[in-house]
Amino acid sequence: MPSPVPSSLAKTPVTIVTGFLGAGKTTLIRHLMANAQGKRLAVLVNEFGSVGVDGEILKSCADENCPAENIIELANGCICCTVADDFIPTIETLLALKNKPDHILIETSGLALPKPLLKAFDWPAIRSKITVDGVIALADAEAVAKGLFAPESPQANGEAPEHDTPLAEVFEDQINCADIVLLTKSDLADEAQRQQARAVIESELARKLPIIEIAEGMIDPRVILGLGAAAEDGIDARPSHHDGHDDHEHEDFDTLALEIDEIAEPEKLAEAIRKLAREQHVLRVKGYVAVAGKPMRLLVQAVGERVRMQYDRPWGDTPRVSRLVVIAEHDHVDEKAIAGILGG
Repeated sequence: MPSPVPSSLAKTPVTIVTGFLGAGKTTLIRHLMANAQGKRLAVLVNEFGSVGVDGEILKSCADENCPAENIIELANGCICCTVADDFIPTIETLLALKNKPDHILIETSGLALPKPLLKAFDWPAIRSKITVDGVIALADAEAVAKGLFAPESPQANGEAPEHDTPLAEVFEDQINCADIVLLTKSDLADEAQRQQARAVIESELARKLPIIEIAEGMIDPRVILGLGAAAEDGIDARPSHHDGHDDHEHEDFDTLALEIDEIAEPEKLAEAIRKLAREQHVLRVKGYVAVAGKPMRLLVQAVGERVRMQYDRPWGDTPRVSRLVVIAEHDHVDEKAIAGILGG
């Protein structure tokens, strides 16, 4: 019987949390942080836009299991494109903490292709120190059921389309890189929609995977942490539309960071965001907004026409500046039109 690996030499497990824009990745990680079961956690957040929102949300939840210094945000870019400059140094920083984390969580950008990130774990500087415990893909039950990630319609001659939509390609790459798929926001979908979403996911999977329904990011951490998948060693079993290409983040999407005026009525802003989804092909809006007469800042999170708002914490000494990140399909980012609708 082989001798156990000394704890000082054991690889630190890393869980990659992937999923499309607004699928609930940050909410899941907040739940894991609050239910760490005695493990010291560290979190690396990769944002698509230049205005960090998810990292700040997570830092507001920091505690002794995952203090603020264990939460690092890399904004405005794909970490796979800057492995040597950003990803490797960040991982080394986390591993060098006085209280070394027992487990690292990586929240990818909602537009990231996870397979290139797996390849980054083969870099000599870190491959002996960390291992990918598992890749968890989140899929929004309602969005999947409504066909947001459906392939393009058949061509006029009745033949199947030559290409999937950009949305479908990202979705398929994310779930096919996974070890477990979480069907999120299941409380917002009815039974028929949940069954439809399951059927869509199963039809796109290259191999059979567990599909688990969750709401508000709540799941027993033991279900998704400690998988021991060593996913970096099984890359070939995780097919991608972009195999053989250098794409790390889908180029069919653009981001716009806006500052808007202080608002008086949140519902008017919500309606403006819904209008963006209908008229400007906007997929995602998130950020913080100042509301007249309110000492708390308003956290705005929108996926398509579904808008959620909540006051998260006082502005305090922070300038009352309203900043929103808008993500839309490429060539549909009309900055003047979007700013006009939002009041920026």
